[in-house]
Amino acid sequence: MTAKPASLPPRSVSSPQQFIVGAGLLGQLPDFVKNYGDNAFIISDPFIAERTKKECLPALEKAGLKGAVQEFGGECTDAEIKRLGELAKAQGGNVVVGVGGGKTLDTSKAVAHYFKMPLLLYPTIASSDAPCVALAVVYTPDGTFDRYLFLARNPDAILADTDILSGAPARFLAAGIGDALATYFEARACFESGGLNLRHHRTSRTGLGIARLCYDVLRENVVPAMAAARKGVSTLAVEQMIEATIYMSGVGAESGGLAAAHAVHNGMTAVEALHHVQHGEKVVFGLLVQLVLENAPKAEFDEVVRVIREAGLPMTLAEMGVKEFVPAEWRKVAEIACAPDDTMGNMPQRYTPDDVYNAIVGANALAETYRAAEGAGAKA
Repeated sequence: MTAKPASLPPRSVSSPQQFIVGAGLLGQLPDFVKNYGDNAFIISDPFIAERTKKECLPALEKAGLKGAVQEFGGECTDAEIKRLGELAKAQGGNVVVGVGGGKTLDTSKAVAHYFKMPLLLYPTIASSDAPCVALAVVYTPDGTFDRYLFLARNPDAILADTDILSGAPARFLAAGIGDALATYFEARACFESGGLNLRHHRTSRTGLGIARLCYDVLRENVVPAMAAARKGVSTLAVEQMIEATIYMSGVGAESGGLAAAHAVHNGMTAVEALHHVQHGEKVVFGLLVQLVLENAPKAEFDEVVRVIREAGLPMTLAEMGVKEFVPAEWRKVAEIACAPDDTMGNMPQRYTPDDVYNAIVGANALAETYRAAEGAGAKA
């Protein structure tokens, strides 16, 4: 009797229950906590911990709720997740609230996941789509990528406080643009290849459509948004960019899937000279590598480079701090990017580490060509 062939994975769309963007949301924490519990365990980046205590704790007490603030240790590791989880348990917390950047929020997600609690997140920078996705990136203590931790559910609410986000250095919004810029191209690759999204399902048309909308919003708003961000103010363009870099990018990536750009990023985490570089800045270079692998049309490459330029993002390895290109080091990057459990396999074609290494060299050379042309144009 012939065995019945296995059915294809379903297509899916995943999203936080709520995404809210506006001013003064940090002080409104009780309005959201009360929907999920009465004892908030707040994990905060150290730089905003005092403000979090000042704005959140009295408001919680006034509303008849409990809460305490614990500072994040700096790296999303298994040890840090366990440390904070035990503190939450000792406090009797029943709602996790994360306030901070990507690694703080990933750690908050992991704590809520392992200790079975609802989760509210306040991103302090719009540097990635980390707040929205049911995924945490776990690192080793030395900062090298370890693994993806796939979570059972998305955060319950994302609260994008423009008072906080517009006060962050413009470099962080630029990094968010870099991360979001890859969303459509990776989702497109997954859709064409039948690859799997972050839920291990096939790409949905909704996911692909939101990823495309994300790309369009970036293209339309990059100039006015970055102009306002450099002055530390929030405008409609900034609000739309925050929505794109956090929500659209997050839903587009989770429902659409990741491909070469993030696989190359993961390989780049092994390069010591890049440990200071933002996630989105490395993803931008990974996107250039993906476009080289695809032999993308010049018009498409030109438009991606325009957004990179307007955002003020680094484009070449030298601009990211690589003083000397060591071939053996970058062959290791290519090997990590091609690991069987990474997202390079979502590309429509199969690539070897040699293919990826060659694309890295080619992408860097092409980026240098664009920069040279830009300089020549400025002189003219």
